[in-house]
Amino acid sequence: MFVATADDKARASNSLDVTSLSNPSSGGRCTHLELKVELNFSTKTIAGTATYDVEIPKEGDNTDNFVSFDCKDLIVNHTTVNGGVAKFDLVTVPNMDVSTFGKSLRVYLPSNAAPLSTVKVSIDYSTTPQSSAIQWLPPEQTLGKKRPYLFTQCQAIHARTLLPCQDAPAVKVTYKATVTTPTWATCLMSALSVSSPTDKGDGKSVHMWDQPVPVSTYLIAFCVGELESREISGRCRVWAEPGIVDAVAYEFAETEQFLKIAEDLTLPYQWGRYDVVSLPPSFPYGGMENPCLTFVTPTLLAGDRSLADVVAHEIAHSWTGNLVTNATWEHFWLNEGWTMWLQRKIMARQKNDVKFFDFDAIGGWKHLTDDVALLPEDFTRLIPKIGGSDPDDAFSGVPYEKGFNLLISLERIVGTPAFEDFAKAYLKRFKFVTVTSQEFKTYFESYFAGQEKIAGFDWDRWFHLPGLPPTPTFDRSLAQTSEDLGNAWLSFDMGKGAAPSADISEWTTNQTTCFLDFMLVTLEKQGKGGVKSNTTRSMDRIYNFSSSKNSEILHRFSLLSIGAEDSAILPVVLEFITTQGRMKFVRPCYRALYASKMGRKAAIATFKENRSFYHAIAQKMVASDMKLDEEGQGGSGVLKVLGIEDRQELLLIGVLGVAVAGALMYMKSKRK
Repeated sequence: MFVATADDKARASNSLDVTSLSNPSSGGRCTHLELKVELNFSTKTIAGTATYDVEIPKEGDNTDNFVSFDCKDLIVNHTTVNGGVAKFDLVTVPNMDVSTFGKSLRVYLPSNAAPLSTVKVSIDYSTTPQSSAIQWLPPEQTLGKKRPYLFTQCQAIHARTLLPCQDAPAVKVTYKATVTTPTWATCLMSALSVSSPTDKGDGKSVHMWDQPVPVSTYLIAFCVGELESREISGRCRVWAEPGIVDAVAYEFAETEQFLKIAEDLTLPYQWGRYDVVSLPPSFPYGGMENPCLTFVTPTLLAGDRSLADVVAHEIAHSWTGNLVTNATWEHFWLNEGWTMWLQRKIMARQKNDVKFFDFDAIGGWKHLTDDVALLPEDFTRLIPKIGGSDPDDAFSGVPYEKGFNLLISLERIVGTPAFEDFAKAYLKRFKFVTVTSQEFKTYFESYFAGQEKIAGFDWDRWFHLPGLPPTPTFDRSLAQTSEDLGNAWLSFDMGKGAAPSADISEWTTNQTTCFLDFMLVTLEKQGKGGVKSNTTRSMDRIYNFSSSKNSEILHRFSLLSIGAEDSAILPVVLEFITTQGRMKFVRPCYRALYASKMGRKAAIATFKENRSFYHAIAQKMVASDMKLDEEGQGGSGVLKVLGIEDRQELLLIGVLGVAVAGALMYMKSKRK
């Protein structure tokens, strides 16, 4: 049996946020935000004031004479407390890397600030073009190519680059926002619209928003651009650029249905509206669960609603993540593991097939095994040792799928009806607040008190043991046909018989991705780098995978073909990773190209040329995947990575670089 250390047990119950420089317990806790800002597309800045209601801790706990906010890549002009000018400092905190965590903005309190009182702290500030939460897109990077665009991505610790805040999940605030934009722009926020935009008459409009439900600051979000909307239901609407809004409305027409199923499984929806905005292709995630306004990637627009389960996932976050929130990022599995569980419950009911729950989980297990093989050991723990690292570095399939497998293990012990009742009770108990892993464990054991079947559950192993959990047993009946076809192609690859002739034109996306996943997993288990290029080319002739408009299918076939060292796939992959920035796709493709013989040089050249297209988070992660640090971008670092030591090799790479650049220019001309 795994034995947890004292440090492991402390982290399971610890709500102290090692990624925040704020002091809610010892100086003051923010409870409400009034945000008044103006967006400037010319300077790529947001400027205005953030005014907080700050609750002073009870006497004895208020050991600081200041309130501390997280602040990174912001310019602070002046601060006030209760309307009076207040002194402030920007302080570098020892052992906290400024380039990752920023600085502590300390606003000093008047000596007469009484314990348990509430003071108003106002901060006049502006962002900078370096603020990683904000992606400013020129017109050329939008679909319409006429107007610029911006969107924000604050998870995990990027809210501190959007506004001074206590950037810790455990600090939840209600907020109101007044946002000034150019008159042509539509402004959306993760809140409820208070009124129609007001035209100021100077080419600017004012938009007002209200979020009455307490949220962690990572859930504050903007989206501003030339947008149109379509109603789906009385509480659901989709937004997108005019050229694709009807396609988006068709793709996500099941949103209200997902929402009703989720309510039946949980509690009544708490957020008033559920809108979806399809962002430009550089958005780095499949979706982001911003309250009232889910952000999604356009890679979901398959034309047949087959990838809409991502919306089901973000809907699930309305309860598991937004309503009940992980206390710190070390407990991220409580957001994502629960959300995977609820997403699969929603989709199984929507498809009226209980077997779909296990079928989808099979693909999730592959995602988990892939990530565990890549990650440092400490990041494969369900409660990772983040330490002084950026939480983005620790995020992977582990909190999603290892967390899900913990929950499904508990469900199988107590039974599905009892566990689904527990899920409702858990959400009711912790709604509006945050939770640690220890609190979850304690509540589960209390809820099922007296049941001997849970007495031997090895919590420490699940929480703290690195690597994969025990291999789960899933119902594979829906996967069998897909796996049989995978085996047939692997036999063909070994020279046993002709290419399979099975018609998969009527298969669902899940069946096709299961087939491709099975081949990838089997090859990995066998220790093979890939199939032969003849095999992938035969598959493509039969199935036309390289021309697929379904991003999930194209992604998997790209990985299979790169592993086969099939050079025919190279233009397809380069096009794929330079026309969308979803990290689920671009990171594995870049890693595979980098590891291949035929694609390494192209991967480096492509990333260097297209780096500015990607979101800041994606830029950082892809550069890390290919071991390209900032210092090495210019040449010597890249040469070192490639092992180039003489002038002849350098000349050869120059020739290849020109060829790659020419190919990319040709592909870009086709895109235009």
